[in-house]
Amino acid sequence: MDLVDELLQGVRGRGAVFGRSVLWAPWSLRFTDGAYLTLCLPLRGAGWIVPETGEPRHIAVGEAAIVRGPAPFSFTDDPAPRPGDAQVTGAREVHWGEDAPEPVDLDVELDCSTVLLAAAYDVRAQVPQRLLRALPPVVVVPDTEDCAPLRDYLAAQIGGGRPGHQIVLDRLLDWLLVCTLRDWFDRPEAEPPGWYGALGDEVVGPALRAIHADPAHPWTTAELANRAGASRTTLAKRFTELVGDGPVAYLTEWRMTLAADLLTRPELTVAAVARRVGYADAFGFSAAFKRLRGESPSAYRQGAGGSGVPGRAVPAG
Repeated sequence: MDLVDELLQGVRGRGAVFGRSVLWAPWSLRFTDGAYLTLCLPLRGAGWIVPETGEPRHIAVGEAAIVRGPAPFSFTDDPAPRPGDAQVTGAREVHWGEDAPEPVDLDVELDCSTVLLAAAYDVRAQVPQRLLRALPPVVVVPDTEDCAPLRDYLAAQIGGGRPGHQIVLDRLLDWLLVCTLRDWFDRPEAEPPGWYGALGDEVVGPALRAIHADPAHPWTTAELANRAGASRTTLAKRFTELVGDGPVAYLTEWRMTLAADLLTRPELTVAAVARRVGYADAFGFSAAFKRLRGESPSAYRQGAGGSGVPGRAVPAG
């Protein structure tokens, strides 16, 4: 499996479409649900995403935006503060999911200024966060050849109501989210983590792929260098330059990331998690985990899960 595939496979929507907002100017929606990621997709018209920090970003049909939480943000027709925001009422929301009303036909909404589809992702797993933490507060990406047909099909499915339509919507949005993320990290203004660019390096790339293919293997720098067809010194120097850590330190950190997610599974004991990430006994694993994570595996397990169930946007004021 490709490393980026491995990281993003945990980003899955489950009842992810939580609102389609039909908007007439002046309008403003405030998102306060604390979601880790929110995908914003104009199906008609345009607007501005205004994050808590950073500059407002314009988004229109033909573009997708990803807003990184959990800070609140707004979607509005005018990014400038307005004294009358408390009176902004030009929004009618259509919710989808377990408490959804009857579907609303887009054909009856032709006169509205903007139709926004929003989907929240509560990404608690540690593995995908390794990549997602590199995102700026707001990402706006134009449609590509992959995404444009998907957008049209998604819009057609929303008013459906056929059996299984929520699962179809979730998977379509997963696809669109991953396409948007992939396209963003390929753009020149993106600042991906060091290991992302290192995947294409002829020396470091093979070592990274070996680590991720079998993280429980007792890798040494010498063995990884052999996989890369380089000397031990060359690999260690190049790896540190591109990734920021040496091969063994990177391996340990990756093992602890995997372990953090495994510890959320109650059927696995700490010893079982230790074995899965390459430790012969729970004691050595626990010491490494506490050194990197600041708490013992048992303490992490007790506090894992957190809160932050995706909510819904509300008209400002």
